Amino acid sequence: MSQPPVIAIVVPCYNEEEALPITAPKMLEILDSMAATGLASPDSYILCCNDGSKDRTWETIGRLHAMDSRIKGISLAHNRGHQKVLLAGLMTVCDRCDAAISIDADLQDDPMAIVRMVELFVNEGDEIVYGVRSSRATDSWFKRTSAHAFYNMQRKMGVETVFDHADYRLMSNNALRLLAEYGESNLFLRGIVPHIGLKTGIVTYQRAERVAGESKYPLSKMLSFSIDGITSFSAKPMRMIFLIGTILLVLDIAVAIWVLIAHFCGRTMSGWSSLMLSVWFLGSLILIGMGIIGEYIGKIYIEVKHRPRYAISKTIW
Repeated sequence: MSQPPVIAIVVPCYNEEEALPITAPKMLEILDSMAATGLASPDSYILCCNDGSKDRTWETIGRLHAMDSRIKGISLAHNRGHQKVLLAGLMTVCDRCDAAISIDADLQDDPMAIVRMVELFVNEGDEIVYGVRSSRATDSWFKRTSAHAFYNMQRKMGVETVFDHADYRLMSNNALRLLAEYGESNLFLRGIVPHIGLKTGIVTYQRAERVAGESKYPLSKMLSFSIDGITSFSAKPMRMIFLIGTILLVLDIAVAIWVLIAHFCGRTMSGWSSLMLSVWFLGSLILIGMGIIGEYIGKIYIEVKHRPRYAISKTIW
């Protein structure tokens, strides 16, 4: 590139008033170091995206902006969730930067990987650079096992994702413009971004503990997030229902033949236990099938209304 690129660091924030005073100076240091070496433009900046926080996150963003104008902010009118506030931030900086890097405010993702991402963007021409965890040695057994199950399940369901990658990534201005063409309301950016299909790179890093505050992704949200990812990109669950139904139909035919033979041979015997087990088993399968189909119908219902995915109520620039 003839000129150092303008880099926008997009930071989704929900109840991060404790973390931001630690995170923002660290990000500014990285921007200063890249500007000093000519890797990034001095006009690079940080955009903090407030997702309808209940604490004083927005006021904290205002104070940080007063201290350094490179810290900017937007605030959504309501809490819309991590994926939508992140999209709001990326779309806000789309025409105001050469590349955007999304990173959470808790600094669990190593911020020094930003430098290596920009190097791949500038020197190698990679338009999307994924931040990927090098290991999960610091995770508990349950967290590590459930995370791997999350990624393996998505792959088996036909969802194209990057293993051990969250939403820590660099996207060029070109990639952001292509991302803007994806208009779905049921957002799963980890699945959408690989579909863009531009030249990509990977930077590995070690994940650390949160600098402050509490995790915003308990197990219940992770399960919901996984279901959203699968149902937004794959019809395999409904095909599995059809397959199970076909297998049960074959079994029903076999059982019917056996029952008829027993009937005509005079060996019939009333069996309450087997009857009840069959009813409960088939009833459970029917309810599971209805639930999966209902998940897809619910997503169709949301999509056809074409409501705005977010509304920005306040801006600090």
